[in-house]
Amino acid sequence: MKKILFGVLLLVVFNAFSFAQKAGKAKPDAAGSATSGAMTGGVGLTWIDGEAYYLINLAPEISFGKIGIGLDLNLHISSKDQKIRKEDFDETYDYFRIIRYLRYGSKGDDIYARLGMLDFAQLGHGSILYQYKNSPSVDARKIGVEFDLDFNKYGFESVYSDFAAAGLLGMRGYVRPLQFTPLADVPVIGGLQAGVTFASDLRSDSRDTSINIVASGATFDTSKTNIGSINIIGFDLGLPLLRIPMVNMTVYYDFAKIINFGSGMSVGLETNFSGLGLVNIFTKFERRFAQTDQYIPSYFDAFYELERYQLGAGKFSSKARLLAATKTPGPGYFGSLTVDVLGIIQAYGQYQRLDNNPTSGILHIGASTGNKIPLISLDAGYDKKYIKDNKDVFTLDDRSLLYAQVGYKPYPFMIVATVYTWTFAPVDDGNGNISYKPQKRITPKVSFVFPL
Repeated sequence: MKKILFGVLLLVVFNAFSFAQKAGKAKPDAAGSATSGAMTGGVGLTWIDGEAYYLINLAPEISFGKIGIGLDLNLHISSKDQKIRKEDFDETYDYFRIIRYLRYGSKGDDIYARLGMLDFAQLGHGSILYQYKNSPSVDARKIGVEFDLDFNKYGFESVYSDFAAAGLLGMRGYVRPLQFTPLADVPVIGGLQAGVTFASDLRSDSRDTSINIVASGATFDTSKTNIGSINIIGFDLGLPLLRIPMVNMTVYYDFAKIINFGSGMSVGLETNFSGLGLVNIFTKFERRFAQTDQYIPSYFDAFYELERYQLGAGKFSSKARLLAATKTPGPGYFGSLTVDVLGIIQAYGQYQRLDNNPTSGILHIGASTGNKIPLISLDAGYDKKYIKDNKDVFTLDDRSLLYAQVGYKPYPFMIVATVYTWTFAPVDDGNGNISYKPQKRITPKVSFVFPL
């Protein structure tokens, strides 16, 4: 085992010089031809559900102008029998998941494409699909795609979650109607944008709101009700109030209808303060209104793949069931704040709560120091849903997602860190029904990063 770990460590060191700074963190230069990226690799220990594994990690991220490639190979070798953890490679599809993503451009560019794991997919202002993640577990990675084109006068955004099976499909087309008229160059109104969104979970069980469970010995049979897909349509308007070198400000209106269920709308303001010298700030504030029962804003969110359908051990729950039971909650609010200090420290936070629903709080926060600060390294993210009160915010349970890495850099190319992850593991009940259970991972490791 020691020889294996030492050999991989050497492999990391000697191959690292062909890669450089991490992809996707910064815009490419004007020429768009520079090669950048990072070769990150390391060895360590990790505890998964109480069992210790030796960890070998290779995670190169390469950028050629606007083209980015991210790989992620994790070998977990059992400390008991020195065998590779079978859940990492128990299907042929798992080998393709080593490719974390392929990317061209960035969200908001005229051309943007990403293939692989989707971390924060969004359509429009996010009233239907917002911060969506297609892979709820590191043991069940999916390969999806985002593809956007902006032709100035019109364009579209698109998302598909899983090429291996039916999944979530989202499309938004938009037009800037006044760009076809003499008013195209008029400040403010010339940039008016109108969009139409359609999103659907194509899986036949995504609309199940109840299920009949019949026990049969150690197994059980089921008969589903309300079989079909969840479909959502929406309309939005966006008006850029201010476009100057230091400030971009847009006001917008969104309407969404969940077919066979309810509808709602929102009004919001996005502001981007850039060019301030030390600090860039992005803010978003939104007032949300549920017009009817059976409506949940941003229905396809970061937790959707965990909540969409859970069936196992005689228990059933689904996002559609929650939707069907939702009474008109009245208005609510959503706010977000992102702060970037000199491109060195990034901190962000988002929070939603409905006025009349005491368990409607949804939180997303995070911070990162990147690779520019000497001696220390910090990277953390936290999501929590159905928050009841302040005491409930940081209680880890089946409503939580957490990633935190705290590291020390004895050398610019080395990070000695501990990684704590609260995520989810897929569980098969033996009848082909997949559910998820919370999974805790603690990983002390040594990583090597070689920028060029």
